[in-house]
Amino acid sequence: MVIRLPESVDAMRAEHGPDADELTPRQIVAELDKYIVGQAAAKRAVAIAMRNRRRRLLLPEDLRDEVAPKNIIMMGPTGVGKTEISRRLSRLTASPFLKVEATKFTEVGYVGRDVESMVRDLVEVAINLVKAEKTEEVKTKARAQAEERLLDLLLPPTPPPMPPTRPTPVMGEEAPTETVSRADQRATREKLRQLLRDGALDDRSVEVEITESQSPSFQIFTGQGTEQMDVNLRNMMPGLFGGRTTRRPMQVPDALEHLERESAEGLLDEQEINRDALQRVENSGIIFLDEIDKIAGRHGGSGPDISREGVQRDILPIIEGSVVNTRYGMVRTDHILFLAAGAFHMSKPSDLIPELQGRFPIRVELDPLTEEDLVRILKEPENSLVRQYIALLRTEGIEVEFTDDAIEAIAKYAALVNDRSENIGARRLHTVMEHVVEELSFTASERSGEQVTIDAEYVRAALDELVADEDLSKYIL
Repeated sequence: MVIRLPESVDAMRAEHGPDADELTPRQIVAELDKYIVGQAAAKRAVAIAMRNRRRRLLLPEDLRDEVAPKNIIMMGPTGVGKTEISRRLSRLTASPFLKVEATKFTEVGYVGRDVESMVRDLVEVAINLVKAEKTEEVKTKARAQAEERLLDLLLPPTPPPMPPTRPTPVMGEEAPTETVSRADQRATREKLRQLLRDGALDDRSVEVEITESQSPSFQIFTGQGTEQMDVNLRNMMPGLFGGRTTRRPMQVPDALEHLERESAEGLLDEQEINRDALQRVENSGIIFLDEIDKIAGRHGGSGPDISREGVQRDILPIIEGSVVNTRYGMVRTDHILFLAAGAFHMSKPSDLIPELQGRFPIRVELDPLTEEDLVRILKEPENSLVRQYIALLRTEGIEVEFTDDAIEAIAKYAALVNDRSENIGARRLHTVMEHVVEELSFTASERSGEQVTIDAEYVRAALDELVADEDLSKYIL
């Protein structure tokens, strides 16, 4: 079957704008490898799903809406990277991302959140994301406006001169004093501008007008749960709720930041932000449904399983594609990418209702972490725990070095505790590492300038006694 693409794919790309979705699946996996160890199958699946979304946007319009997103269920024990893969993917592609636990939703009529709230929350995320991007675009102009306003506070402009009381001087006579004073003021203003940019005025204080919003908000209780809705009565009744303006003294750097923020808000088009955010949610939004296995129930039963099945049926329309009303406008959920995750140690994906299973055509299983994986997690990622602790202690003036045998010992203890008690994967490393550096962290402020080497012996001294007592390690590690 041959599908005719638009005459100019480049024109289509220009229409949708360049973004991180231009990354190929191989490039996406390579970026995820910088932060997540292993789990190649899951990385490949999400990379293909993200690329397919970009491919859909390049299809003819009549076919574009027919291509459904390839939703994914990730199965695996806790702490193996399910959430991190989703979170890093959203950051990589600059997509609106929301993580929500499926257990927060209940059937209509029971205490819990309305399932549509996940879409509303995702829209809020997109609004903040687009607003931050637009603010960055006008940052230079906002900074210039804020600088001028601050200079007006530091050096108020000279009022216009009074009408002349003597005849205008003829050629050859001395210029009026007002012209000279204005020139002097311009020179003084430029000198003050340079001092401001050099930070020489940071100790000075100025009074800045601040408008305090007085728009009330309400909590509305509905049969579908408690949803907080901000009702902006100022837009509904402009003359009734006005902001109160006060003058507040601020240091020059704080005043400049405040004025820049005000100027940026004045340069932004809220309608454009809302429109772009809604479009981004519909075309590139990601909702991560965690603990979906907790709402999986066996069919034909009674009791709790019936309630779980009701939750699934409530979530189903959102995943299938529906229209949700938000405070910013209507949102279609047809092409939002849903990533679901669960341990599935007490249930299996086939325990979900068939309709919901059909909306998650791709299933990947994440492998439990071995001791070798834990060593790699401590060493390889750009944000590894070892790098984090070295950077934290460096702020106190202490240079810390972890030897290879120390890292191997930490991984060994973490794997041992995982085997003995509940296996929480890489999260166990946080607990073990904290106990290893506990004494050093406590006394760091008193040991500035020292160089500390943490080796296997250091690790054993910190953990041997604790790990040996199995009953105690269950509560401490």
